[in-house]
Amino acid sequence: MQQVTIHAAKTHLSRLIEAVLNGEEVVIAKGGKPVVRLVPVQRRPFQVGLLAGQLGTIPDFLAPMDATELDLWEGRAE
Repeated sequence: MQQVTIHAAKTHLSRLIEAVLNGEEVVIAKGGKPVVRLVPVQRRPFQVGLLAGQLGTIPDFLAPMDATELDLWEGRAE
């Protein structure tokens, strides 16, 4: 485990990020006490259709409205 001060972390951030990506544990300390641990972000592959079948039916917004709906939309019906 590598422990660095906040000042050193600011100065050597790129090097610390590379160390974390290579599997090292990096802890940033303030006043000699550990306060933050750097960890890599877990990347998941992009998946198309993640919610397929869970959203129900989607209305066809380009389909023509029937006369009653059109009257309501245009404010001609009560």
